Amino acid sequence: MTPRVLALTLALLAAHLSLVPAVPAQAQGLKLPPGAQAAPAAAPRAAAALPLASGGARRAADFIVVVVNSEPITNNEVRTEVQRLAQQYAQQRRTPPPRAELVQEVLDRMINDKVQLQLSRENGIRIEDVAVDQAEQNVARQNSMDVPQLRRQLEAEGVALAQFREQLREQLALVRLREREVESKLRVSDLEVDQYRRDQQAANVPAAQEINIAQILVAVPDAATAQQVAVLQAKAQAALERARAGEDFAVLARDLSDSADKANGGQLGLRNADRLPPLFVEATQNVAAGALTPVLRSGAGFHVLKVVERRTAGLSVAQARVRHILLRATPKLNEAAARDKLIDFKRRVESGQADFAVLARDNSQDASAAQGGDLGWASPGQFVPEFEAMVNSLSPGQIGEPLISRFGVHLIQLLERRTAALSQRDQNEVIRSTLREKKLDEAYNTWARDVRGRAYIEMREQPQI
Repeated sequence: MTPRVLALTLALLAAHLSLVPAVPAQAQGLKLPPGAQAAPAAAPRAAAALPLASGGARRAADFIVVVVNSEPITNNEVRTEVQRLAQQYAQQRRTPPPRAELVQEVLDRMINDKVQLQLSRENGIRIEDVAVDQAEQNVARQNSMDVPQLRRQLEAEGVALAQFREQLREQLALVRLREREVESKLRVSDLEVDQYRRDQQAANVPAAQEINIAQILVAVPDAATAQQVAVLQAKAQAALERARAGEDFAVLARDLSDSADKANGGQLGLRNADRLPPLFVEATQNVAAGALTPVLRSGAGFHVLKVVERRTAGLSVAQARVRHILLRATPKLNEAAARDKLIDFKRRVESGQADFAVLARDNSQDASAAQGGDLGWASPGQFVPEFEAMVNSLSPGQIGEPLISRFGVHLIQLLERRTAALSQRDQNEVIRSTLREKKLDEAYNTWARDVRGRAYIEMREQPQI
């Protein structure tokens, strides 16, 4: 069967790896491959018996397709990745490219990942267990599970926990390498910002609309029968009728929805249309704020949508005021020890034994320490994605679990939220962020081609899928 858990996105990595344009997102490591041997850019493993799709023949053992700087990629690995990607096309009801193109797409991505993982090791990038723990927790949360439930599901689907965690470790290594080599070196000048503004004015581009949608998702398992689908559709329809009758949509979402955003009343937050699924955009384009859509069907299941808010982008922005304590990893304080220390800080603050600001002044290892860790008011996009995701998940006054980012380990407290008008400077920063995102694709492609060009790549045999 197609594992439901492993078909869902890894939220921690999606924010980072979305810069990779060379192949579809599904093939860039954003989704974890099913099966015990699914491992993009995995280390060499023992050969195994392998049935071939052509003619039903069998080879006695797996074989090497390509060697990348002395490390092999086997036919079995390519086969698994192709099958995984083909399943994802089917789940999303998209037409896959011809099989030969699909195989080449997967092989190119695996070579790129292999080369980049080797480079990450050469650069001394090491992913500690505590970072893998955090990634595993994020996967569980995105699947509406806790970690023990996730592990039981993996075991039921025949996926070894050690292999699953190694996949997370490799993907985190790729993220950190790309952050260091691509994202951190990307700059947008004031001249580019000014030119973008002039171009928009010359083209008379109307202000973009932002929309906040709340959803109730009734998930449909991959192997659901027609009878099960009908029952789940009826459940979604019943939720819609209850919402139309006046029941609180946020309460219904928390009680009935299978989506990861149910704790927030199902709200996705204010977003431009290009950051929403096309199905949602089309269904809500003529729906007024406060109104509901009919039940919609997607590859994930049945959705009931409510338009919470519409507004013109660029005039105002939702801001958050946060404070944090940052501990940087050192030879004497690794990430695991830093995380344990911050867990103790959180316990002490929540029990009234310590004051967050005092702990920040005494312990935080960044410039905000003097202000008790206060980072001031921040607009969307100001923080790195993993930090911003944590902030978005908190309620005012709440302290999150320790978070690992490229800067170290953070303990974050959300102080308050507000909607603020954008100053000229803030608008320039929004434009700068937009231009930076546009540059990332080209910058990554250039860097990836250069890294691959310096590698020794020997094609041994054509994959047989």
